[in-house]
Amino acid sequence: MRDDRTHPLLAQIPLTVSPFVTLPTAATLPYTYKNMPSTLPPPSTGITGATDEKPKYVVSQSGHAAHPDDIVASCRALQAHITKMQQDAERELRELDERIRARELAEKRRVAPGWLDSEARLLEPERKPGAASDAEVAGQFAEMNIVGREGVSEMAVDGGEALDRAFGGLK
Repeated sequence: MRDDRTHPLLAQIPLTVSPFVTLPTAATLPYTYKNMPSTLPPPSTGITGATDEKPKYVVSQSGHAAHPDDIVASCRALQAHITKMQQDAERELRELDERIRARELAEKRRVAPGWLDSEARLLEPERKPGAASDAEVAGQFAEMNIVGREGVSEMAVDGGEALDRAFGGLK
């Protein structure tokens, strides 16, 4: 309702002038009044003249002032620092995993030497020179079975000799 006419309901309300209300009057200015400058005054730091420094108009509650470009630059520097710290932490974690794997591999090699050194996964014990061949050992076990069938007393007598022949003496 922004036209020159008033609303019909408002036109019906009579206006009265209250003797207790005074309308504001124009203030008279003193002779010492000075107009406000159209530009900002020089900074209070004492640096005057043309400077490359940007105006610091973002002020925190603690009183620290900065320009938005400075804030963005500090945020980017913080992000780069955090990224570098994260990469360093990931690198250290990979190195730690490698050290743990190397330590475990060394422990496994100590338990089973040669097992993890090549692709061959079948270990064969080396025979000592002068050890009995497979045929001789099989023959000795057959003799032990024959002795066991003949009698318990014979096995008790010949059992130690059969073991010495099969596995070698204590000499």
